[in-house]
Amino acid sequence: RFSTWYPFGVAKCCYVVAQYLVMAPVVVHGAYRVMNKGWGDIDLAYSLILPSLALRMIHNQIWISLSRYQTARSKHRIVDRDIEFEQVDRERGWDDQIVFNGLLFYVGYLAMPSVRRFPLWRTDGAVATALLHAGPVEFLYYWFHRALHHHFLYSRYHSHHHASIVTEPITSVIHPFGEHIVYFTLFAIPMLSTVYMGNGSALVFVLYIVYIDFMNNMGHCNFELVPKWMFQVFPPLKYLMYTPSFHSLHHTQFRTNYSLFMPFYDYIYSTMDKASDELYESSLKGTEETPDLVHLTHMTNLQSAYHLRVGFASIASKPSDNSEWYMWTLWPLAWLSMVVAWIYGSSAFVVERIKLKKMKMQTWVVPRYNFQYGLTWDRESINDLIEKAILDADVRGVKVLSLGLLNQAKQLNGNGELFRQKYPKLGVRIVDGSGLATGVVLKSIPSDAKQVFLHTGTSKIARAVAMALCGKGIQVIMNRKKEYDMLKSQMPENRASYLKCSSNDITKIWLVERIDDKEQRMAPKGTVFIPISQFPLKKVRKDCTYLSTPAMKIPDTMQNIHSCENWLPRRVMSAWHIAGILHVLEGWSVHECGDDMMDPEKAWSAAIRHGFVPLTKA
Repeated sequence: RFSTWYPFGVAKCCYVVAQYLVMAPVVVHGAYRVMNKGWGDIDLAYSLILPSLALRMIHNQIWISLSRYQTARSKHRIVDRDIEFEQVDRERGWDDQIVFNGLLFYVGYLAMPSVRRFPLWRTDGAVATALLHAGPVEFLYYWFHRALHHHFLYSRYHSHHHASIVTEPITSVIHPFGEHIVYFTLFAIPMLSTVYMGNGSALVFVLYIVYIDFMNNMGHCNFELVPKWMFQVFPPLKYLMYTPSFHSLHHTQFRTNYSLFMPFYDYIYSTMDKASDELYESSLKGTEETPDLVHLTHMTNLQSAYHLRVGFASIASKPSDNSEWYMWTLWPLAWLSMVVAWIYGSSAFVVERIKLKKMKMQTWVVPRYNFQYGLTWDRESINDLIEKAILDADVRGVKVLSLGLLNQAKQLNGNGELFRQKYPKLGVRIVDGSGLATGVVLKSIPSDAKQVFLHTGTSKIARAVAMALCGKGIQVIMNRKKEYDMLKSQMPENRASYLKCSSNDITKIWLVERIDDKEQRMAPKGTVFIPISQFPLKKVRKDCTYLSTPAMKIPDTMQNIHSCENWLPRRVMSAWHIAGILHVLEGWSVHECGDDMMDPEKAWSAAIRHGFVPLTKA
């Protein structure tokens, strides 16, 4: 995995550095002016160049997160099709055009001295900007857009943008460089005109760019949010402002709805899609959807908030242990988001929506982090959040709720048993996934193994793995007498004979849950570390092999997968998550929580039958 992602990470790092270095002249120029003439030499227009770029990036990111959140949970979704990693990779450079525009604004600032005398606001300039946009900009864009759909230009340029049938806000700015040049020229018409008319102002420039970004993002967000009352109060608005459903039709039908933001040219030239009003009404009304499965997880470290699907799209599309170098700059924001989630996070929230044939799934996140699960005084509130999610799923008619990560910790709720005992008439099945996780661990052990070292025997999965191995005649070695005695007392005599407590026997297969650096260094060279918990091991040894946490590759028929599950590679899912899916697919009507566990072999066979693929071959 490291060898796969490392070259990509280095290339991306160099690209990002070079991308933002093009704005270095703006910083150097500003520093030079301040050092020579003081802060009074910095005029209003110059002082807004860099802040306006930051504002645009924040604005766009808000739209990205809002869109992904709404399309995962909202009934107002427009196009119900999947997004895959290919689209995320293609749209990774959405901020390129912001940096490019910033550089052009700086060049314009240097080329037009009158800009330096810009006032903050001029009403006549604002009116002129609005009229020039509605007139020349919209008109020229309409015909340029129609020309782009001619097969000659479409195949060479515009098809890149239309490769995204299901749009996201960032889709709006994914174009070849040549198109960006034309779009910037069009949008420069109102700004340059007000400069030469002498009624330009700094705030009008900024607000015009904000307007362009807002409408672009809204038109590609894939959920309908424009309320019907706006068109009822002011009917002509339908000619002056498009809706997300209006532009969505352009991405599905291709030959209609060419307008930029104002549809009146589509009405004038008869290119408005006849389904526009109907799609708007149906998207606004929406259809309530009940998932068959809810996987309940939580955030891990402080940076994991950015790795969620609703966080940074490019970061979420890679394993969390391959974070970008610039993430350290966001630590203050990470701390703030943690505090806000701790204080105001009163319920789990939806981050993902997945489909497997006719089966619908959602991932819900408890707004808590790993360290909070270790706080004794916070366990009750965390259990309350989990309980609230279970009851919510039950009321909605969800069939299965799988508990991910620490939401099933024995110390917290007894592997989910607390909720089964408290609500014996639950309709939703609670699944801790221990059966499949045990099966994955067992299948990860080489078939010719004669003995293994079990680092800990206290967890539910550790006990099940030890029991199964001893049943196959494989010797299980432990070096903790107390845990050994406890585990041996739970085994039949014929199996217990294969359980051994020793500190001297050396084996190269280690089954581990939590292990520190010192203990890892005690392992012989060539040891294979096999995790039996949901959290990956810290890789201390270069002369040893570290397997993944229990997980499997997902079937090709599973759709809308465009983010990684924590530290797992693309299109790989944890055994605990898969276990919930199998419960639905197989129609298993029992809970798997507390001391109850699905038969590991039965769970494994079901996973293989439904197209899940092992990560390793024993």
